[in-house]
Amino acid sequence: MFVTFLVTLALGFPIVFVLAISSAAYVVLAGLPLAVIPQKMFAGIDSFVLLCIPGFILAGNLMNGGGITDRIMRFSQALVGHVRGGLGLANVTGSMIFAGISGTAVAETASIGSVMIPGMKKVGYDGAFAAALTASASTVGPIIPPSVPMIIVGTLTGLSIGKLFLAGAVPGLLLGLGMMITCYLLAVRRGYPQEPWQGFRELARGFGGAFWALLMTFIILYGIVGGVFTPTEAAVVSATYAFFVGLFVYKGFTLRQVPGILIDSAVSAAALVLLVGFANVFGWILTSERIPQALAAAMLSLTENKYLIILLINILLLFVGMFMETIAALIILFPPLLAVAVQVGIDPIHFGTFAVLNLMLGLTTPPVGVCLFVAANIGKVSLTQISRAVLPFLLCNLLILFLVSYIPALSLWLPSLFYE
Repeated sequence: MFVTFLVTLALGFPIVFVLAISSAAYVVLAGLPLAVIPQKMFAGIDSFVLLCIPGFILAGNLMNGGGITDRIMRFSQALVGHVRGGLGLANVTGSMIFAGISGTAVAETASIGSVMIPGMKKVGYDGAFAAALTASASTVGPIIPPSVPMIIVGTLTGLSIGKLFLAGAVPGLLLGLGMMITCYLLAVRRGYPQEPWQGFRELARGFGGAFWALLMTFIILYGIVGGVFTPTEAAVVSATYAFFVGLFVYKGFTLRQVPGILIDSAVSAAALVLLVGFANVFGWILTSERIPQALAAAMLSLTENKYLIILLINILLLFVGMFMETIAALIILFPPLLAVAVQVGIDPIHFGTFAVLNLMLGLTTPPVGVCLFVAANIGKVSLTQISRAVLPFLLCNLLILFLVSYIPALSLWLPSLFYE
């Protein structure tokens, strides 16, 4: 199974097919009935909480189809565009606002990148820098709520999704702030342009345009934390809200365009759910072979020091994140690593936060950083160029990961305010 996994991964197969083919190889060679595969797939996706995923994807597509990206970027430029490297800072700010809508990094890279990368290149920014910044900033999306990876974590372990959402807020803000500082320092050093101050009137207009997007994030968080509705109901509420705002407030699409948006959302959600299903089959095989227990025993045989265990887990997840899609890695590795973390006294919510943050960095880490591919394609730069340009942002994000990993209060402070 592992040989098949490595070969198909090296040949560039999509991770969903890598998991499917390697799992099928194990089932055939082990003499098990092929019916095991659909049975375990169904067991993995038969979860009420997973209904959040298509709901939030649809909400993001409806808001984006309603022209929300342009309005968010206008507000961001009015807010920070006058600072040296202002368009880069607006790029990060826009990603932080957009994070409350999409919940997925790849969607954020494509939406904001299609607007910001050509715009940054046009006024004098290096194409590789613009693409690298966009890809790095998009990793904020799955940290700041709502977050699809956090939903997966809650589904796998039974942890409170509301607590996980809140736990990601401060680390997400730190991630965005760190990238803004890095962007500013690079802009000053390289002499990137500085936009003129547009005045408070433009700032007010920009805020008015982005207000409905900001309100959507507030509704989702207040509803879940306040006990008004469950995460699954929150996804339905956000999709309904996005429909009315996009159609009647922003007027970015017509009723005739809605079926196309629904189809795109269904395809994206189906691909993600299919990945969850095959990852569950792969994870079941590992569990039946007691691989997670062996991994946990190997870690604890090296040390039972909490801080060293955190370091070992981060190294493992960073390595895995370079080659494996985030959702698949979470389904396969999160449960056994959580058991190790709890055994040495790490809070489960804290562990979930830095584990998700860690795997998000894999989206911008060569050689299989999905966001790098998307941003490089939009910016018309090579993977080599964007890989070099992303290094300063990657180092900044690793520093934030270190802080979040070793300072539990950064992720536990907000949940402690709202939950006993």
